[in-house]
Parts: sequence; C-alpha cells; structure tokens
Amino acid sequence: MEFEDSPKQKPEAFFGLPIDVRFCRRCVMSNQRPSSAVEFMHTRESKKATLAIDSEGVCDACRVAEEKEKIDWNQREESLLRLLDQYRRSDGHYDCIVPGSGGKDSAYQAHILKYKYGMNPLTVTWPPILYTDYGYENWINWIDVGGFDNISFRRSGKAMKLLTRLSIENLFHPFQTFILGQKNLGPKLAAKLGIPLVFYGENEAEYGNPIADTATSLRSKSFHTYKSIDDIYLGGVSISELRTRYGLRLNDLTAFLPAEDTDLAKTNVQVHYLGYYLRWTPQEVYYYAVENCGFKARPFRTQGTYSKYNSIDDKIDDLHYWTTFVKFGIGRATYDASQEIRNRHLTRDEAVGLVSKFDGEFPDRYFRDIMQYLEMDCERFMLLSDKFRSPHLWAKDTDGSWQLRHNVMGTGLDD
Repeated sequence: MEFEDSPKQKPEAFFGLPIDVRFCRRCVMSNQRPSSAVEFMHTRESKKATLAIDSEGVCDACRVAEEKEKIDWNQREESLLRLLDQYRRSDGHYDCIVPGSGGKDSAYQAHILKYKYGMNPLTVTWPPILYTDYGYENWINWIDVGGFDNISFRRSGKAMKLLTRLSIENLFHPFQTFILGQKNLGPKLAAKLGIPLVFYGENEAEYGNPIADTATSLRSKSFHTYKSIDDIYLGGVSISELRTRYGLRLNDLTAFLPAEDTDLAKTNVQVHYLGYYLRWTPQEVYYYAVENCGFKARPFRTQGTYSKYNSIDDKIDDLHYWTTFVKFGIGRATYDASQEIRNRHLTRDEAVGLVSKFDGEFPDRYFRDIMQYLEMDCERFMLLSDKFRSPHLWAKDTDGSWQLRHNVMGTGLDD
C-alpha cells in the first residue's frame, strides 16, 4: 500500500512575522521589516505589522521614493512657510522645539529652521545611553557651532539601566529606552513650556511604514500620548509590576512616559515631520550638517555596515542593529543600502554585495562597555539572542552555526 507524503510543516514565525520571506525587487529590504511600533505598548506577545511588498515585487518604501519624484517641492515649501508664519515670534522667545542628539538630522533641522526660515528653535536632547566620543563632540558642536540653546535631560541612571536590561531580556530591544525618550521628550516639554510646535525629521514611511502615513505632515499622537497608565509597558513590563516587583517609584518612571493626551490638548501641541515639506536625502543632510554645525563622521567604518555617519551617537546603536538582524534577519547594511538605492546612490547589485559582506557582523567594539554599564553578563546576552531567533528565519548548518534560511543573495540554507 502506498501513502502520500504528508505536507512539510513550515517552521514557526515569531512576532507575527510573515511566514514566507520575500525581498523587494528594487531595494534589498525584506517583508520581515517591522513598521514603527508604539514603544510603550510593546510586550513579548506584540505582533508586528511589517513592510508591504506589492504584486510587482516593490516595497512600500520604494513606492514612497517613487512618489517623492512627483511632489511639487516648491509648493510644499510654501506650505511650510505658511505654517511657520503662524508660530514665528519676534519677541525673542522660542517658537518651536527640535529634539535631537546632535546627529546629522537634528543638526540640519535646527539650523535650517533658524537661519533660513527665521524661527527660534529650542533644541532638546534625550542623551544616548552611552555616548561615543565623537557623538558627544557632535552634540557640543551642534550647540556651539550651530548656535542653539539646548536642554539636555538627564534621567534616573538607576531606572535607565533597569529598563534597558528588561528591554533586552523581554524584547531583545536594547534601544527601547532611547527611543522612548527621543519620541516623548519633545512633545512633553512643548506642553510644559507652552511651545506648541515640534519638528522631527523624515517620516518613517520613507523606510517602510505604511504609505498612507505620508498623507500628512503630522506625526500620529499615538506615538507620544497616552490615556491610561495601565496600558503602558516599559521594557515589556507593566507600570504596576515595575513598581511592585522591581521597586521603582512612579517618579522614577515619569521621564520615560509619553505625555498625557489632555496635556497636549491644552496647548494644542502639533508634532510635524520637516521631511514632509523639504525633500529629505540623508547624504545631502549629512553634508549640510558638516558644513553648518561641525558634524563629524565616525573615524572608522561602523560595524555591521559600510557607512560612517549614520546613527553614531550611542555605543548601543551598533548592538541595536545586530538585534534586528537576529529577530528579523535584517542587519544594518540592509537598512543603509536600501535607502541609498532609493536615493540613487547605489545600484541593487552593489547593495547586494555590501549586504553579503557586512550584514550581521557582530559589533564587538563597544559590546563589553555596554554589558559592564548594564551590569549584564556577556554570555547571558548571547544566550538570549538564540531565544529570539525565529525558526522560520534561522536554522543551524552542518557545523552547528546559525544561518539564515533565506537571504537577498539567494544563498540561504533553504534558497
């Protein structure tokens, strides 16, 4: 008697990721890239919305780049001028807030708003978890060379370390505490200081969030406001558990929380993407920041990629991108190369070669510094990395080494 072979069961996909891995035909990004999440609602069980790739094999981020070619940027600038005219002050007081750490993007935003458009920006900084030497120098140059007033907010070190450790243990997301501050500090200070206009840089849709997000210049309030503290999780842990189990007071946690929606409503704080009004090209933004704010690139190549000037302020940046490689199969070279394809600075073949060479390179330069600061065992971190490898993305080869089942080169274990 003959029996039909039973269908092969597909490996489990963690985080709600698509079980079938697809790569964009234009760039080198895959459909495993998660869209931006509301960080303070992120738990172990959270399911990810991911990058859409259409029937022609082109991803949303590449479609956004395509649409940018059709935009009348002179008309967009006129819209910006009308907006700024509503808020610009002539009495010497601040009329807008630019959050940033002195990287190329925040340097560009603050400088062009002040010196081209006549605004009076207050710059605000949620400092990196661990400054790099050149990151700190760039922050100083942003303020001193660029010529800006700045509030740098030093949060509780005890809370920062604990929440960062918990974000690694529960989410394998070492960058969460920085993202929380980066997204929340500007709107919160705007409400408290009575400065109702906040500017961030480019819309996340340029990197893979849904195309519909580009329809407005306004950032969704869901990213920086809350209604009930019972809905908030930091490091994947509820506020009540952080207080009862970990001994943190509510005062220790306040800095990491978003603004209450009623506080922003009272002052009608608006949070805009400057990249909606001005065409945003990372390489050109970099050159502008060098020329006008004394920005300096890294003196060496960033581990995990080929570039030297993007996300270099924090020692933990490099480790963050390595964790995205573990969780989603997407390393830092994939992020950088995809964006440069969309800006016509790389061909896809060139990008594939760069991804093959650099994606997944372990960032050991600052690794021990980070673990020492967090009081975390290096071996513990590496054991956690294995727990967060989704079976549909990873398998071990005959030598017992982890390999991607699928990659953009077509050389994965299952390709």
